Amino acid sequence: MDRWTPEVACSEREERLLKLAGKSRRLLVFLRRHRHELFDEAFQAELEGMYRQTGQGEAPQPPALLCMALLLQGYLQVSDAEAVRLSATDRCWRVVLGTLVPDDDAPAFSQGGLQQFRERLIHHDMDRRLLERTVEVAKKTKAFDWKKLPATLRLAVDSRPLEGAGRVEDTFNLLGHAGKKLAEGAARLLGTDVEEVCRQARAPVLLGTSVKAALDIDWSDADEKQDALNRLVRQVDRLAAWVARHVDGAEEAPLRRYIEALGQVKAQDLEPVEAGGVRLRQGVAPDRRISIEDEEMRHGRKSKSKRFNGYKQHIGTHLDAELVLACTVTPANRPEEEATPELKKDLRRLGLEPDAVFIDRAYVNSELTEEVKQAGGEVVCKPWPGRGARPGLYGKKDFAVDVKAGTITCPAGQVEAFEPGHVVQFDPEVCGACALRAQCTHAASGRGRSVRLGEDEGLQKRLRRLQGTRSGRAKLRERVPVEHQLAHLSQRQGSRARYRGTRKNTFDLRRLCALQNLETIHRRIDEQRRLAA
Repeated sequence: MDRWTPEVACSEREERLLKLAGKSRRLLVFLRRHRHELFDEAFQAELEGMYRQTGQGEAPQPPALLCMALLLQGYLQVSDAEAVRLSATDRCWRVVLGTLVPDDDAPAFSQGGLQQFRERLIHHDMDRRLLERTVEVAKKTKAFDWKKLPATLRLAVDSRPLEGAGRVEDTFNLLGHAGKKLAEGAARLLGTDVEEVCRQARAPVLLGTSVKAALDIDWSDADEKQDALNRLVRQVDRLAAWVARHVDGAEEAPLRRYIEALGQVKAQDLEPVEAGGVRLRQGVAPDRRISIEDEEMRHGRKSKSKRFNGYKQHIGTHLDAELVLACTVTPANRPEEEATPELKKDLRRLGLEPDAVFIDRAYVNSELTEEVKQAGGEVVCKPWPGRGARPGLYGKKDFAVDVKAGTITCPAGQVEAFEPGHVVQFDPEVCGACALRAQCTHAASGRGRSVRLGEDEGLQKRLRRLQGTRSGRAKLRERVPVEHQLAHLSQRQGSRARYRGTRKNTFDLRRLCALQNLETIHRRIDEQRRLAA
């Protein structure tokens, strides 16, 4: 297998081009000058190992060159076809790829070759190695001087919403979309057209420009809408049954994908009616599917008023080195704490264990936070706001909570034992005779004051104390760099996912984080150069 061995020193022509590129594409200059460090012999051998392990033949181009092409593609956010064109026509791309040869305008790779390499990279989890490689390069860069960094690892973790690339549809369109795709797939396998398949399966509603147009009803009429739903369900069911009878391999991909999608949508969105037929289910099913083409997209909420459809990107940033160490993508409906096992895996591959975590409170119950607490590390985040006290009454902050002793003391001095995660009920007889009752509770006669204590009451108590001081609020603001990292990612990628599915979007996030780290290294080198001058 050919290895990528571009020249280390820049020619006069390359220097002229890099000078021009440096005004608007500074990272291209860095990649040209430091490509031999990023893609050293050891890393190139790892990339080549993807081919030896699978026995799928040789690479049409050196793997390191294709990996660099993926970085350039992510940097400029271009399609595969555009990347092929730029590799032939853009001299800055050719400088970085080492293909700037006079009288040769051939592209450095093919569109299919780039796609296959990306799939291979994902299959072997080498996109994770690409991110790790940027951290390794940073450690070797004198501009960072890791010996002068604090001995403790301060890790900041945060997330941002990412709109999915698939089309979000209601129940009618989900059923119709899956039915059309099933009919198209069956027609290809049988060597006929979609019209013939739908005719034989007695599913004419799938032949319209859209399912709702083919149903042609007054959508404000509830009875007509109910009849249309049952008509659509009967026809897609007939189609699925016809495909199962007449198409060999109907239980294999790609037809199985759409048969399963039909079953999933019906199970989540519909319920049987006693008189026969089905109707739309009231409420939203857990983990409801919202797209046919991207089955992993989900509804999510950034706040009570802001909803989005797709995924969440999570990153873990080294606050002192300003490098992204870990990242992952989860469906939008999953809680933030579920992302931390993957983040921990990234950190452990780098041989790192955080001594302090600066987090959004959505991560406060995560495995990562618990491990840091158990190891005696520091957890920094805003406390949960809790339920506010009624005006004129004592709030929870007026009660003395002794976590070690497991007791809570009211303003009048009554002491009760408590267990984390439970509600403490004070003695109603003592409360009834208390001189401070009117300032403490409006509970009915014969009932005492109650206070809810969280599972992590000790941590929440410390966080409330932290937030209440000037120095504590300053410490909370130390997590701002991770928010800046997310803002940079958003600026480069936008709000919409490039790919479908969690794994491919994780690849894209790792690529973007690798670029982010390379820009940080470049900035540090420039700062050191200016100081030396």
